[in-house]
Amino acid sequence: MPKVVFLHPDLGIGGAERAVIDAALALNSQGHEVEFVTAHHDPKHCFQETRDGNFKVTVAGDWLPRHILGRMYAVCAYVRMIYAAIYLVFFSKKPADIIFCDQISACLPILKFSPAKTLFYCHFPDMLLAKRNSFLKRIYRAPIDWVEEWTTGMADVVLVNSKFTASVFKETFTSLSKLEPAVLYPVSDFSAFNKPIDDSGESFIPAHKNLVFLSINRYERKKNLALAIQAFGQLKDKLSKAVGDSTHLIMAGGYDERVTENVEHYLELRRLCDKLSINDDVTFLRSISDAEKRNLLDKCDCLLYTPDREHFGIVPIEAMYMKCPVIACNSGGPLETVVDGKTGYLREGRPDQFAEAMEKIVSDPKQTKTFGENGRKHIMDKFSFKTYTDQLNSVISDLMKKP
Repeated sequence: MPKVVFLHPDLGIGGAERAVIDAALALNSQGHEVEFVTAHHDPKHCFQETRDGNFKVTVAGDWLPRHILGRMYAVCAYVRMIYAAIYLVFFSKKPADIIFCDQISACLPILKFSPAKTLFYCHFPDMLLAKRNSFLKRIYRAPIDWVEEWTTGMADVVLVNSKFTASVFKETFTSLSKLEPAVLYPVSDFSAFNKPIDDSGESFIPAHKNLVFLSINRYERKKNLALAIQAFGQLKDKLSKAVGDSTHLIMAGGYDERVTENVEHYLELRRLCDKLSINDDVTFLRSISDAEKRNLLDKCDCLLYTPDREHFGIVPIEAMYMKCPVIACNSGGPLETVVDGKTGYLREGRPDQFAEAMEKIVSDPKQTKTFGENGRKHIMDKFSFKTYTDQLNSVISDLMKKP
């Protein structure tokens, strides 16, 4: 079986990290030798599979700066990833047969010096995520965007995480019009979700709260987390005092003290709760463990998924598997995963729209339970880990046959 090495910028806690770890689990289950090379890995801030010995993890280039005086994050990320690629190609003891690279394509020219075949997994074009709110920012991003497009086309195979991302890929990388990326939904290994649920999540929920909404996402502004808080505030205004007092919101997500935006946005959200006078009705959790996430999804009544035009979104998949209804924005990946009126609700990304859907959850517990049952069946039918494993294994086998 071929050796597959995953080259990833930062093995922390996030959707991209979860996606590559699940890909590694899928390939490992088929007998492939799998390991990771990354520019950063903190055993205190990572998914369990990368610290419990399941996979070999090699860190290369963590001494390189993440930014220069609070600026040039993208350039530094490129340099760190290129350094990790140099280590992988020229200094690793056993060469790889397949290199699975994601997020940053700038390292692909270096990988061409290796006899290994290259697979690039595009979560979303980075150039569309970057801000260009000044003339200098536009000048700064221009060469970075060009490098991203040019190097993405150097991969032997390109995968994307949804049909939505595939369409954006074609619209964005116009010079790669002949390249047809294949869609591989990043489906989780649900075996961990089948473990017995303990009571570790109950301490997060005040005893007098009967209905709990949950948001799980990194503390980043692009995740639109304020929408959940604003919608919850509007919902509280609509409900009677008795029902409102028994309703709660939990904000949980990835948080890294090294990332300035994580720290700033967390404080912004706390101030928003204070402004809306809902501090006692909102619990903030940072960098929860897999077990805590599983328990929260089991005990909470509805997931609020707030990113707009999200390229895929693995958390709604996990929530539906745990029979937790989902309210999400009617754009991007959730259009392919959440069935409106059957497994939850799809709404415009406005507080009043989310609050209206949340009120339906509050007012009809029987329908909420039906949504949960529908969600589990939907995931088992459309997003099983076996189907995902077979598809990814087929991609690897076909890639190995390429001359």
